[in-house]
Amino acid sequence: MSRRNVETYANDQQALCRQNDFIPDSLFREYGVNRGLRDVNGVGVLTGLTNISKIVSFQNVDGKRVPCEGQLFYRGYNIKNLIGSLGPNEFGFEKIAYLLLFGDLPDPQQLEEFTGILSDCRTLPTNFTRDVIMKAPSKDIMNSMTRSVLTLASYDDQINGDLGNSIRQCIRLISEFPMLAVYGYHAYNHYENDDSMYIHRPDPNLSTAENILRMLRHDKSYTQLEAKALDIALLLHMEHGGGNNSTFTTRVVTSSGSDTYSTMAAALCSLKGPRHGGANIKVIEMIQDIKSHLHDWTDPDETSAYLRKLLNKEAFDHSGLIYGMGHAVYSISDPREQILRSFVNQLAVEKGRQDDLALYRNIEEEAPKLISKNRPIYKGVSANIDLYSGFLYDLLGIPVELYTPLFAIARIVGWSAHRIEELVCMNKIIRPAYMSVMRERG
Repeated sequence: MSRRNVETYANDQQALCRQNDFIPDSLFREYGVNRGLRDVNGVGVLTGLTNISKIVSFQNVDGKRVPCEGQLFYRGYNIKNLIGSLGPNEFGFEKIAYLLLFGDLPDPQQLEEFTGILSDCRTLPTNFTRDVIMKAPSKDIMNSMTRSVLTLASYDDQINGDLGNSIRQCIRLISEFPMLAVYGYHAYNHYENDDSMYIHRPDPNLSTAENILRMLRHDKSYTQLEAKALDIALLLHMEHGGGNNSTFTTRVVTSSGSDTYSTMAAALCSLKGPRHGGANIKVIEMIQDIKSHLHDWTDPDETSAYLRKLLNKEAFDHSGLIYGMGHAVYSISDPREQILRSFVNQLAVEKGRQDDLALYRNIEEEAPKLISKNRPIYKGVSANIDLYSGFLYDLLGIPVELYTPLFAIARIVGWSAHRIEELVCMNKIIRPAYMSVMRERG
């Protein structure tokens, strides 16, 4: 008998897997099991406690749970107040990273010391860029970053250790992530796209946002507004509760006793999924499709008519979704979107992209009306941060391949905070239960 190759064999086995691995919805209802650890209303099943952040999207009114304007708190501080307290020329990545990691806002001396340490850690081992990042360039920069993180473990003489050792590793990775991402892109762009290769070293006197733009651009230049807008985007993506997929992954892997490098690699693998960190790419793809079908991007009626086609599965990817609208947690508004939008407005004007901005505004205004008419919405629907984050990166000239890696550059701060909290107070492996519904056959 001739043997099939593995690709043919795997494809032929799909039907068997679909038959034997399928579990009907009726059993989930019968046993009260919530798919995705979310109840029928989309509310996450409580699996832990945290001091790191808080998301508010509902309030109790006369004993009833009522949707409200969204709020996000880092260590007890409202994110709007944190960002509002920054000076016009002040970058906040380092200050807010300190807050999330250690629980308090730093005083000037603490901030100066912490910023200096982050700067000192913006280095990679000798020849690491050549031997690891450039060795196997990939269009999937998240895979490149994951490989690099796991390889960095080989350069650490103390992979496992006490709490202080984990804090050291987290700080180093926070500093190194921008280099892993940007250098990974440059390697791909050179070897796969046959473009010029250049590797710019970080400047120890610049902020994280400034260094990202410096390393990414051939001439190392950027405007103050560009760097400020990117800094705000990073702040807003830093942390979002312990229940999001990649942060929960961080908790789970940490609880097993695994090392920091393996934990962050696992979080990266979770974030790269299109249901998590890749959402803003779908927004950009949708926007390009909309533009190609509209005569006037600034016309609300024409925009609304095409959005209706999206909802009716008659256009774009036929999913029936308007990407950038709605959120698993927020109801009436996403506070991150509201903050980011103001900086996008300024940058769009600076770049002469007002027509694009008008299209985004029309989508933000028209989509909720159409969605509420077409579908039962129990908690309201509004624009989420992904609607504008992709547009911001586009305005900054950042390639699409770096959209999700930028998310990771920010979110590793939150992952690190949750890893530290897990190490400090949990001390028990996360081990939820699955009920077997198999049919015994002998």
